Amino acid sequence: MSFPAVLNRGDEFLSEYPRTAPWWNFASHATCLFMTLNTKVLLNILYKPQVHGIEKLDSAFAKAREENRSIITVMNHMSVCDDPSYVAMLPFRYINHIDNVRWGFAADNVCFGTKWQGWFFNLGKILGIARFGVGPFQDSVDAAIRVVSPDDSLAPKQPLPTYKDAIEIQQLNDAIIAPQLKPNAESTQLLMPSLPFVRKETSWFHVFPEGFVLQLQPPNNNSMRYFKWGVTRLILEATRAPVVVPMFAHGFEKIAPEDITGWKRWFPANLGSEIHLYVGDAIPDEIVFEYRKKWRQLVSVFADPWSKSGDLSEELKTGKWAEELRSNLAAELRRHVASLRREAGFPPEYPSFKNPRWWHRFTKTEGASDSSVKFVGLNWAIKRLQPHLSEYSPDQ
Repeated sequence: MSFPAVLNRGDEFLSEYPRTAPWWNFASHATCLFMTLNTKVLLNILYKPQVHGIEKLDSAFAKAREENRSIITVMNHMSVCDDPSYVAMLPFRYINHIDNVRWGFAADNVCFGTKWQGWFFNLGKILGIARFGVGPFQDSVDAAIRVVSPDDSLAPKQPLPTYKDAIEIQQLNDAIIAPQLKPNAESTQLLMPSLPFVRKETSWFHVFPEGFVLQLQPPNNNSMRYFKWGVTRLILEATRAPVVVPMFAHGFEKIAPEDITGWKRWFPANLGSEIHLYVGDAIPDEIVFEYRKKWRQLVSVFADPWSKSGDLSEELKTGKWAEELRSNLAAELRRHVASLRREAGFPPEYPSFKNPRWWHRFTKTEGASDSSVKFVGLNWAIKRLQPHLSEYSPDQ
């Protein structure tokens, strides 16, 4: 279910930029077209890009739009050029309209360091996300939940009088009999006093759930970290169940190897290399619906009935059962991406790589806990390697 306070924080975060201005969508689309088309030209001239299973993404989009649902794609993260490169490999129809262009996250300390960077990435439909201890309960994740919640699936009254009303709204939106409405000016104005951005179709949100680039030396090359919980909030808390599609890519790590330093880091490497993007079948609705059902059950038990803010209770954030549900869903997503990795011809991963505890220990000891695993370049999950970051405080 979707808590009113979460959606309101999402609205506030999105409203930090004038997304409802008449010129915003034009400028945003122009920014996305410029970056994607230039990347597409370079990829096709300098490399050999290949997409496998594009019909599966087409089918997922058609299903999502027909059923008034957003679409979420999840993919492994190999290099700093993954985005917009993976978008540039897709057919033009995925950028021909602003509503077809993906939303995404990017590290705020890397991509939002200046005012102009902030404007550029927001016009590019990218939201800044803080790492190193801030966790999944931050405003940009709330904003993403708002983005993947179709406008006309929201409650007609904000805030909702009780959390039980919010549960019923999500149940209705997930039901087969839910009205399949298309967002339009009249319907959305009736449901929301104001909108943080303008759209005519439901949205696509792309997530790299690992949170950091990962390049490992053989035999562990093209493996993945564990998946973080932020993406699970988008799936569990959206007002209507999104269509979720796994993706896997390899070859981007050849364009931008992490062990290249100095001026060479700013230029593409290994010219002529093959780049492959695999699209999997959408995760069956039955699986997504079952996780959302379990979330609603937790809410019915652990929501604060006396809360006037309509927000997540502490138990729903850090309680044992809530954390277990998010962990299970994150592992589910990772399994679907890992199956595409096997389809791409890679051998089975080192079993420990799917274990968050293994990664926490490996990062804390800076690799000493398992000397058999070697990075290409640096492990950017080690905060010491990014001294420009400020210390996180819950009061920030």
